[in-house]
Amino acid sequence: MSTPPRNSRISGFHRMSPRERLDTVAAFAGLDAAAVERLGDTGNLDAGLADRLIENVVGTMNIPLGIATNMRIDGEDTLIPMATEESSVVAAVCNAARQCYETGGFTSSLSGTLMIAQIQAVGVADPHAARLRILDRRDAIKAVCDGCDPILLGLGGGFRDVEVRVLETAGGTMLITHLIVDTRDAMGANAVNTMAEKLAPSIEEWTGGRVYLRILSNLADRRLARAHAVWHLDRIGGEAVRDGMIAAYQFAAADPYRAATHNKGIMNGISAVVLATGNDTRAVEAGAHAYAARNGSYGSLTRFEVTKDGHLSGSIELPMAVGLIGGATKLHPTAQTCLKILGVTSAERLARIIAAVGLAQNFSALKALATTGIQKGHMALHAQNIAMMAGAVGEEIERVAQALVERGTVRIDVAQAVLGELRGA
Repeated sequence: MSTPPRNSRISGFHRMSPRERLDTVAAFAGLDAAAVERLGDTGNLDAGLADRLIENVVGTMNIPLGIATNMRIDGEDTLIPMATEESSVVAAVCNAARQCYETGGFTSSLSGTLMIAQIQAVGVADPHAARLRILDRRDAIKAVCDGCDPILLGLGGGFRDVEVRVLETAGGTMLITHLIVDTRDAMGANAVNTMAEKLAPSIEEWTGGRVYLRILSNLADRRLARAHAVWHLDRIGGEAVRDGMIAAYQFAAADPYRAATHNKGIMNGISAVVLATGNDTRAVEAGAHAYAARNGSYGSLTRFEVTKDGHLSGSIELPMAVGLIGGATKLHPTAQTCLKILGVTSAERLARIIAAVGLAQNFSALKALATTGIQKGHMALHAQNIAMMAGAVGEEIERVAQALVERGTVRIDVAQAVLGELRGA
């Protein structure tokens, strides 16, 4: 007898409890009891809270949370919570920070806490004149925007400026209004989106056009986080290592194929801290990659140079729209604990720490590439994952992983053979 086709049209699914949804999914997918039990265990996040954070919740996905040590940022020692599933990410930050700890660690800064909301108007008959009509109404725009969020205004934030661009597109001329808003300790998406929505009817009235999009930009180039560090030659292995690292950076600066992987490595560290603190990883990643292409060609988010004393100088600059209030950052208990570990009391400090982590991550990647190759350290850690995939448990994991590294082949079939040998012995 043939099995009837599965049907994903499940009436009232969103109104079910998480457990009812899980049972429904289990029946649909043929999950066994062990799989259902795993999904039903929401770990340190209450199922009820999870059900409020996103839609159609059936469980949670636990990600390892590690701590990077040795970080000294602006003269202050800091432990860095990092949520990631990838081997060697946390270790890379620890190693980079250790190698510049005695010489001062990292210094950092932030350009400000300004976000941009965009309002798109089309069908404007006289776009250049309309641009001036909008700019002439700055005070009226400020009143509308600041009226949307009195709490933000009370915290010292709110409307700061308006900019208007005449943009030529494949669909014709568009008039794009930018609202520049200081969102203080919030990431700010909800605040600036509300302001753009509120102002849209006025933009239509002043321009005679039709407003479509009114939403924030994740290219937060008024909110740039910067970090810098110097690594002495005797700490990193001498001039040959330094020159190899600079050559690796120069490759990324000149070639988008290399820059994509170079910047992905930077984001390994950055996204891990952003996630650990309940912030929006996708927004930060989008802003970073857009910023890397701001000059018309995609390049490196970092720079490496030689100081007058011959040491290695590294720096990073990228948009960093993170906050301490709102969303999962405020609601998720683990995110709140991670913020306490970091000891941050402002979004500015959090952004600066995250930038320093990105620079540390990149230093370690470049050093590995310029010396032993990226695989040696990464695969040594990854070997433990492979050992577990092969079925190793307890002390077997370390023994199988060590054997894989010694053989120079980190593959599951080899791990299975080694495990068989161990158990046979």
